[in-house]
Amino acid sequence: MSNHTATHPPELDWPFFDDSHRDFKVRLDTWCQEHLAHAHHDESRDAVDAECIRLVRLLGSGGWLKHAVSGTAYGAASDVIDTRQLCLLRETLAFHNGLSDFAFAMQGLGTGAISLMGTADQKQRYLARVASGQALSAFALSEPDAGSDVAAMQCSATATADGYVLNGRKTWISNGGIADFYVVFARTGEAPGARGITAFIVDADTPGLSIEERIDVVAPHPLATLKFDNCKVAANQRIGEAGQGFKVAMATLDVFRTSVAAAALGFGRRALHESISWARSRKMFGQTLGDFQITQTKIAQMATMLDAATLLTYRAAWLRDQGGRITREAAMAKMTATENAQQIIDMAVQMHGGMGVKKGVMVESLYREIRALRIYEGATEVQQLIIGKDVLKG
Repeated sequence: MSNHTATHPPELDWPFFDDSHRDFKVRLDTWCQEHLAHAHHDESRDAVDAECIRLVRLLGSGGWLKHAVSGTAYGAASDVIDTRQLCLLRETLAFHNGLSDFAFAMQGLGTGAISLMGTADQKQRYLARVASGQALSAFALSEPDAGSDVAAMQCSATATADGYVLNGRKTWISNGGIADFYVVFARTGEAPGARGITAFIVDADTPGLSIEERIDVVAPHPLATLKFDNCKVAANQRIGEAGQGFKVAMATLDVFRTSVAAAALGFGRRALHESISWARSRKMFGQTLGDFQITQTKIAQMATMLDAATLLTYRAAWLRDQGGRITREAAMAKMTATENAQQIIDMAVQMHGGMGVKKGVMVESLYREIRALRIYEGATEVQQLIIGKDVLKG
């Protein structure tokens, strides 16, 4: 567990934070220690589904999901999402319990488009339920042939007299199979490529929407492929203007991309925490593992990589909270935090020896948890392209 029950971690003394963030972090850490067990949970699909739903309800009743949405009139903590609070939440939840971070993040990502560009009626119907943990949301953008290349999207939405008819597939959808509604992006054809996409809210029980396949991944999370077969959606379920869906999606990802970096920090910080405890207690050749210089150099590398990633992450979060454009900064944070955390965790596994690959040991769990973060919400290679193009523009 974290040792910071009474005082905040030293990195919160950096100028990116104010006293409200420091107090928030202390309260959150205390709550996590009381409510999020570290015990290795059953990884069967039904058990993971049930645990994810339980965690959403728990996070809602704890008041934390209010920070994943915006609009105080709709149950949110504030009218504008505080990016630093969002990042502190994801970092802390990831440190304590990886699935709780997933549960929190999907509530925010799944409703980000509604928070940013939804109508008052849409916000009223969906945001309060998400903020209280009574409804689970999902973000349905990726397709079998359109992952990083969103413009290659094929799922279509055909306008009718009273709404739209959706046809096609979405895959790698987090919360797929357990969500109460999906924010779906489909091609409406106002213009070629990315300019002819529109966003819709599709309730899970809408006729024509089905779960085609559940997807099992290395760190068990609810994932699915969705199928739309003449799925009728009312006109008032459209988010924003027709043809503006790509902008809606990118605006949503801009908010939450920095928080992916924060989740990686949480996993990396937990790996360092476990490594320090192990180095201090593991006896070898008449001394502790931590007495060896090779161990000290590894710990030094881990701590430095973690600090570097933390600085980039909270620079991006702070800049967004000041109203700045953070396309480059968010990409740098996401790329560095996820790549560094992968290396930190790999070093932690190596340091633990055979125990590092034993199922149920914390560093083994972290090893599986971290891998997907280098891919989702823009793979590392995509972040490199974003950064490179932005730097060359000057």
